[in-house]
Amino acid sequence: MLPRKDAVISTRNADALLALLAMLVVLLVHAVSGFRTLPDLGGDNDNLLRLVEVRDLLGGQGWFDLHQYRMGAQGGFVMHWSRFVDAPIVAIILAVSAVGGSMALAEAVAEVAWPSLLFGLILFFILRSARLFGGERAVLPAAIIGAAALHFIGIFTPGSLDHHNVQLLLTLASLYLLLISPGNAAASLFSGICAALMLAVGMETAPFVAVLGVCVAGLFLFNHDGERLVARNFGLGFAGVSAFVFFTTIPASGWREVQCDAFSVVHFVLAMLAGLGLAGVASSRFVWGTFGRRLAALGLLGAFLALVAVVAFPQCLAAPYAELDPRLKENWLDHIEEARSLFWLLTQQPAVAIARYVTPLLGILWLLSRLRGEDWRRQDWLVGAVLIVAFLVSVWQVRGSTFSITLAVIPLSAWIASWRSRAEANPSFRATAAMVAVWLVSVNVVWSGVAGAATMALTGKSQQAAGSQETALDCQRKEDYAVLAVQPDATVLAVSNLGSPILAFSRHRVFAGPYHRNIQGNLIALDAFMGTSEQARQIAEANGVGLVALCRGNDESRALAKWAPDGLMADLMGGAVPAWLEPMPESDGQPLELYRVRLDK
Repeated sequence: MLPRKDAVISTRNADALLALLAMLVVLLVHAVSGFRTLPDLGGDNDNLLRLVEVRDLLGGQGWFDLHQYRMGAQGGFVMHWSRFVDAPIVAIILAVSAVGGSMALAEAVAEVAWPSLLFGLILFFILRSARLFGGERAVLPAAIIGAAALHFIGIFTPGSLDHHNVQLLLTLASLYLLLISPGNAAASLFSGICAALMLAVGMETAPFVAVLGVCVAGLFLFNHDGERLVARNFGLGFAGVSAFVFFTTIPASGWREVQCDAFSVVHFVLAMLAGLGLAGVASSRFVWGTFGRRLAALGLLGAFLALVAVVAFPQCLAAPYAELDPRLKENWLDHIEEARSLFWLLTQQPAVAIARYVTPLLGILWLLSRLRGEDWRRQDWLVGAVLIVAFLVSVWQVRGSTFSITLAVIPLSAWIASWRSRAEANPSFRATAAMVAVWLVSVNVVWSGVAGAATMALTGKSQQAAGSQETALDCQRKEDYAVLAVQPDATVLAVSNLGSPILAFSRHRVFAGPYHRNIQGNLIALDAFMGTSEQARQIAEANGVGLVALCRGNDESRALAKWAPDGLMADLMGGAVPAWLEPMPESDGQPLELYRVRLDK
C-alpha cells in the first residue's frame, strides 16, 4: 500500500493526465472544425474588446492606462477590467512572436491556447475536488460531465479571452484548496490568494469571495483546533495579495478614488481589514480558547467591516447600476439576456432555463438529502455553501449559472458514484437503470436536448433552426467587416452590439459599446438612432461622424426601430435614407451596410 503522500501524488498525476487528455480532445475537435470561432465569435463583444485591449497594451499603451480611446465620446472612457487577464495573453503572444512567428500567428495561438489551458486547469480542480468529495468512483463521472458542462457554458472556445473563464478557474481553485487545507497548511494560504485574485479580476465574484470567507470563519468558530491555521493562512493570503493587486494595478493618482465596479481603495481597505482581522482572531490564544470568545471576536469583526463599508463607502451599497442613465437602463441594460433573472427566462425562454438550472438544482437537492441520513462532512458544508450562493446569484442574473453549472459537477459526480457502488454491490436491472438515469440527468446537454425537443413540439420549429436563419445576417463574422476595414479611418455611428467588432476588425473608432461606464458614447448613439433624421444629422455634425453602419439582422437594430418608429434607425431599416447619408455601393449585398456622411447635402 502506498504511503499517504505517495498516494496523493499518484492520484494528482492521474487527474492531471485525465484533464490534459480531455483538453486535447476538445482542442482536436476545434482543430477539425478549422477553429471556426476565431473568425466568428457569435457577437461576443467582451472577447473582442479584450483582444483590442491586449493589442493596445502590446502597442505601447501604459499598464495603468485602461482607457479605451477608440470607443465612447471624445477621449474615450476608462474600462473596469483588470490587467491581470491581459498579462498572460500578452505573454503568450510575445513568446510565440519571439520564436519566429508573426504577430498575427502569435495572436491566433494565444486565442487558442489561453482558453484551452484554462479548460484543462478547471477540469483538473473539478477532478481533484470530486475525488475528495465522492471518492475514486466520482473521478470518471467528474471528467465526463465536467467536460460536458464546461463545453456547454461556452466560455472556453478558441477566441474566448473574456475574464469569466479566469474567474471560474480561481473559484474552483480556491474551493479545492480549502477542501484539502486541514492537512495542508499552505493550501489555505493559496486559497486566500485565489480569493483575492477573484476580486481583482472582476466584482462579479464578490458573492463567492464572501461565502468562502464566511465558510472559513464558520469552520474556525465550530472547530478551532482543526481550522485555526486554515483561518489564519486564508486571511493572510487574502490580505497580502489584495495589497499586491492594489499597488500593482492602480496608479498612485488613483489610490484615493472609490470605484465600486473595479478593484479600488474600497476593496483594498475592506480586504485588508477582513484578512488581517481574521488572521488576528485565529492567532490569538485568548480569543480561540472558548467558543464564546470566538463568536464575539468574529461578530465584532463582521460588525466593524459593515460599519466601515457604510460610513466610508456608502456609494458602493447602492444597486450596481444605480448611476446609469435611465434611458440606457430602459433601452439597453434591461434587454441584456445574461443580466436578466431566472423568472424572466421562465416566461420568455423556458428551454434555456431548463438547460441551465436543472443540474445545479439537482446537485443542491442531493446535498440536502444527505442531511437525512448522515451528518454533513466538512466538504459538504464548503461545496454546498458555494453552490447554493452560485445558484442564488444565477436566479438574480443568468450569467451566474456559469458558476452554478460547473460547481454542481462535484456533488453530481458523488451522486453518480454512490449509484455506481450500489449497482456493483447489487447488479440488478433496477440498480443499473437507476445509475444510468442519474448519469443522464447530470449532463446539461441532455437537458438542452429535452428543452429543444419540447420547443419543437410546442412551436414546430427548433431553436437551432430559428437562429440559423439569421446567422448570416447578424454581423458576427470577421468577413462582415472587410469593406469597413479598408475605408479611411473615421468615427463610425453604429449600435452598441457592433462596437467591439468594429474596433477589433478595423482601425475606426465608435461611440457605442455594451459597457456600463461608456455612458456618454452610448447616449450619443442611442439619441442619434432613436431621434429624427434631422436630430441625428445634428448629432453627427457635432461629434464628427464619418460613417454610419447598419446591420439589419442584429437584434439591437430591430429593437431601436421598433421603439422609435420615427427615428433614424427605423428610416434606414425601412429603406428611407436621408439626404445627408450616401449609401456606399461597396457594401451592397453585405450584412453590414455602410453610409458615408455628407453634411453638405
